Amino acid sequence: MNITAQNIIGELTALDYRTALVFKENGIDFCCNGNRSIAEACHHDDDRISAIIAALQKATATDKTAGADYNSWPLDLLADYIEKKHHRYVTGRIAEIQPLLNKVVKVHAGQHPELTEVERLFNESAGELTAHMKKEELILFPFIRKMAAAGDSPVHAPFGSVQNPISMMMHEHNNEGERFRKIADLTNQYTVPGDACNTYRVTFALLKEFEEDLHLHIHLENNILFPKAIALEQQPVA
Repeated sequence: MNITAQNIIGELTALDYRTALVFKENGIDFCCNGNRSIAEACHHDDDRISAIIAALQKATATDKTAGADYNSWPLDLLADYIEKKHHRYVTGRIAEIQPLLNKVVKVHAGQHPELTEVERLFNESAGELTAHMKKEELILFPFIRKMAAAGDSPVHAPFGSVQNPISMMMHEHNNEGERFRKIADLTNQYTVPGDACNTYRVTFALLKEFEEDLHLHIHLENNILFPKAIALEQQPVA
C-alpha cells in the first residue's frame, strides 16, 4: 500500500483495518476523527509523520489474508452486520457492566473516588447509545437498505437527504468517543490498582473491551457505511 502524509486516516482504515492498531498505538483517533490526513493528525510534525507512515507500511506489508473486508460488502449487508453484531453487543454489555460497575463503586469509591465519575459517564453513554441505536435501526438503516435495493432508481428521503441523519449520527459518535476518552483517562487506560478485587478487574476488562468494540462499530459507520450511502445518493439517476 502506497501511504503518504496526505492519506485520510478513515479511508486508510476502511481499506485495511490493520492500520487501526498503528493509529491507536500512536494516540490517533481513526473512528470519530477519521476525516483528517495523517499530516493533520500529527500536527505536521515531519518526524512523527515519517514514523507513523513506516509503521503503517510495515503493518500492511503482507497480503491481507485474515479478517473481514468490510469495505467490499454491499451497504445492506453492512447495515445488517452492524445492527446484529455491534448493536446487540452494546445492549448486552450495558446490562452486564452496569451492575458490576455499581458494585465496584459502592465498595471501592472511598479509596478510588474517580470510580464515581466513571460510573456517571458510562451510565450517560448507556442511555445515549441506546437511543442512538434505535434511531439508526428505525430510521437511517432502513433507508440505506431501501437505497441499496433500488440501485440506480431514485429513492425519496423523508428527511431531505441521507446526509441529514448521518450528520446527526456522526455528531453523536463524537460525543461517545469523547466520553470514553474521559473514562480511559480516569482509569489510566483501564489499569487496575493493587487493591482491586476480582469484580474490579472484570469490570475494567469489560469496559476496555466495550470501548474497543465501539471504535470498530463507529469506524464501520463513519468511514465505510455513511460515505458509501452518501455517494450512492449522489449518483446520477439512470
